Amino acid sequence: MVLSWPGYGQTSPADTTNTKEYAIEVAGIKVGTMTANRQQRDKQSVLYTLISDVKVNFLIYKVKIYYKVVSLVQQGKLVRSTVDAHTNQGNFSSLTEWKGDHYEITANQYKYSHKATETKRIDFTVTDLFFTEPVNRNRAYSEYFGDYFTLTPLTKGRYRATLADREDEYLYENGQLVKIIKKNPLKNYIIRPIKK
Repeated sequence: MVLSWPGYGQTSPADTTNTKEYAIEVAGIKVGTMTANRQQRDKQSVLYTLISDVKVNFLIYKVKIYYKVVSLVQQGKLVRSTVDAHTNQGNFSSLTEWKGDHYEITANQYKYSHKATETKRIDFTVTDLFFTEPVNRNRAYSEYFGDYFTLTPLTKGRYRATLADREDEYLYENGQLVKIIKKNPLKNYIIRPIKK
């Protein structure tokens, strides 16, 4: 997929970048990495990139997932998001795009398809959860699924995110993300910041 946004890939003195790296664990064993990047392009636009690379090989349980989310936000509003996923079950993609008065949304992921339009402004996404505690937020748009996770505060700094039969937990300390628990029927995935 070729991305062609005005100014995409160009840098200017106003660019500021914030990158966060995470380890992905299953049963205490590191099985992958996740990198979240927030790049302030100018006063009005931010480019987000989220990359996940997981390889699990436990006896009969084998999973390989690489996905990349690229989202452009202008004046606080998501204007375009692409997701490319490469797995041991095939290749998948999602696209959310602002069309002037609505979003066109198409998500084709493993065992999940969703096509919709949305007229309401998307101003908070799952990628934002890596950079901002969702205080006073009740939902986060999933670029991957093309739909909203419902956010429920559990205790101070702890939030449950649910979408259909999916459930994750996000834990924050002093406003910083310190742990994600991605619920899985076989074994939960734990995502933690890599200490440098």
